[in-house]
Amino acid sequence: MTSRLRGDLTVHQDPAALSAATRRLRLAGQPVVLVPTLGALHAGHRALIRAAQATPGARTVVSIYLNPLQFGSRRDLDRYPRNFDADLALCGEEGVELVFAPSVAAMSPPGCDTTVAPGALGTQLEGASRAGHFAAVLTVVAKLFGIVAPDRALFGEKDYQQLVLVQRMVADLKMGVRVIGIPTVREADGLALSSRNVHLDAEARSAAVALSAALHAGAQAAALGHDAVLAAAGEVLARQPAVELDYLALRNPQLGPAPRQGPARLLLAAIVGTTRLIDNVGLHLGADSNGRGAP
Repeated sequence: MTSRLRGDLTVHQDPAALSAATRRLRLAGQPVVLVPTLGALHAGHRALIRAAQATPGARTVVSIYLNPLQFGSRRDLDRYPRNFDADLALCGEEGVELVFAPSVAAMSPPGCDTTVAPGALGTQLEGASRAGHFAAVLTVVAKLFGIVAPDRALFGEKDYQQLVLVQRMVADLKMGVRVIGIPTVREADGLALSSRNVHLDAEARSAAVALSAALHAGAQAAALGHDAVLAAAGEVLARQPAVELDYLALRNPQLGPAPRQGPARLLLAAIVGTTRLIDNVGLHLGADSNGRGAP
């Protein structure tokens, strides 16, 4: 079966059927906005869907595809939470009309071995810890763009390196899709929402708050410059022994070297308990709100 109805929601499994549906929308003059997901939808995904729905006349496609190629191990893939019925319920509550939920065989049939190389940035930060991850991500995103042919696609800023690499791919390969980043949605105590948070036990959940606290401390020190940002963030992390830091890095918004002054991005990854978490924050180096620069 290639599609089925759930109320006003149509679920397509066949890429050709989904392509035909979005083509009809575009011919009718309705913009198509894609929200790509791995499933296990939460309030962060709601924010993406609501941002997509805010475009007048637009129709939103939510893809739910757990891409096995972007997981470093079978264990990591098997641990990823799955609740397809809950995902469809959330989409229905938000007024989504089209869900694309293909099989692995439909997206990567036998003999399909073309991939997208992410370039040098794909080997840094997350790429240094997860070899091949971004090639897998960009390849599946390119396939989704080819199938859906969206006018716009929305990605969360929590996966900031992914967002930058997708934007770069679209520009370099002239794909004609506008890729938009949506701010990270957080719990009341600052923890970034993630489908992986379900794996945090009470102790790890308490310790995980150190990640957002470190980013906040770093941002607060931005007026004092690069070294002060890293020192302030590192001090917070050092006080939480349950957090095993992978990396803490300060870069420019495109993830090149950080400037002496101006916009920058502070990023980190850490293992808390048995779960690897990432987070980031934007900041402005070298000047406080009154324009005073670093000494």
